[in-house]
Amino acid sequence: MSKLEILGQNIKKYRLKKGLTQLKLSIELGLSYEYICRVEKGQKYMSLRKLFELADILGVDFYKLTNFK
Repeated sequence: MSKLEILGQNIKKYRLKKGLTQLKLSIELGLSYEYICRVEKGQKYMSLRKLFELADILGVDFYKLTNFK
């Protein structure tokens, strides 16, 4: 499994724990729903700036999103 796929799984895990849908998350981040779907599938990169914003929205430390173990 690639690091991009692991990142996507981590994002999905914390999004679900927070009780957010992909649509709600996309609105909060100012990104399209399709983009969020592709990020969670490991098909699309997300900027570092958006990853920091995402960590804040999800209420998790940045390192938890990028934990590739």
